[in-house]
Amino acid sequence: MPATPEEGSDFFIAGFESASQRRADGARLDLVQATAHDRWAATDYRQCGSLGLRTVRDGLRWHRIESRPGLYDWSSWTPMLEAAEEIGVRVIWTLHHYGAPDHLCLGNQQYVDRFSHFAAAVVKRHREITGRPALICPMNEISFHAWAVGVNYFANDNALDSQSAKRCLVQAALAAVRSMRSADTACRMIWSEPLIHVAPHSALQERPAEQYRLAQFEAYEMLMGSLEPELGGTGDIVESIGLNYYPHNQWYFEGSTIALGHHAYRPLADMLAEVHERFARPVWIAETGAEGSARAAWLHYVCDEVRAAEQRGVPITGVCLFPVTCYPGWDDARSVETGLLTAANAAGERTIYAPLLQELQRQRTLRAIPAQFPTINLSLRRQTQAL
Repeated sequence: MPATPEEGSDFFIAGFESASQRRADGARLDLVQATAHDRWAATDYRQCGSLGLRTVRDGLRWHRIESRPGLYDWSSWTPMLEAAEEIGVRVIWTLHHYGAPDHLCLGNQQYVDRFSHFAAAVVKRHREITGRPALICPMNEISFHAWAVGVNYFANDNALDSQSAKRCLVQAALAAVRSMRSADTACRMIWSEPLIHVAPHSALQERPAEQYRLAQFEAYEMLMGSLEPELGGTGDIVESIGLNYYPHNQWYFEGSTIALGHHAYRPLADMLAEVHERFARPVWIAETGAEGSARAAWLHYVCDEVRAAEQRGVPITGVCLFPVTCYPGWDDARSVETGLLTAANAAGERTIYAPLLQELQRQRTLRAIPAQFPTINLSLRRQTQAL
């Protein structure tokens, strides 16, 4: 997301993988550690800044900070926060990137209460160190997290189905927002949910495919109170709609992925326009990226579609390259070659993937060209500066 108005706005930002869930087999992931970002945060932030990426997404590891109930050890986060301050990058901090402490279990009220207390402690700590309010993503991908719990891809100690898991996560997120606003009224909330398309293979699948597709909006609807208002959602919870979009985000109902260029592939611009019409909020691409040699071509496609959506009046405030570094695969620890930067060497140095950098620079140049729709762009500037 953009920097403050006096610092200027960054349309393109960088994101660091910070997933920390327990898999169904009990293994705990910690992608901040696995990518050596915990050791080299200052170097990583400095390199991002040198590439013009002065705003980044990053994550706290709740399971490390609150390994004992109610006791917070900030040693895994404070150096990262201080490094960002020293180097001058602005960070959107994700509090819950799937992983919770081992003493908590999704589906219990204690989970909601402890996350709420943790969230308040985070914004207080941020204010103490920086003197500024925090910019927070309370939970990354409630929808995906709920699905992963429901199908036992993530640990599911309470045997929750996906819909029950979604309600529990929304309840915890809402409680966290309330506690953060009580702790620091100036803190801001950013959200990040998957954007998908599901197509039917036959006329018999049209209804279930559409029901599945529409379910992608439920987390936002719950947060905003238009769905299941008894959960406590309100319209002011969500200021902008963050959307995570990857090459595998379109598929046939109960079938295979739909490839870009296939006749059934839905243009991203149409999907962005639908989201904006549905929620009447600014939109941003909270995560996007492809693997290997597809990286540059994918950014080209996404940015073309973003411009097409903007020309239709959709206010889009940014695109996050996510993750900005390669990372070990969740299931097999293979090296997933994605983003601008390679794995760090012994000195913390990461090599730049030149084709993606060239495409990023080209896209920046295109955005600098005077727009054909000045009214829309003036609106975008106002929305950008408000976040």
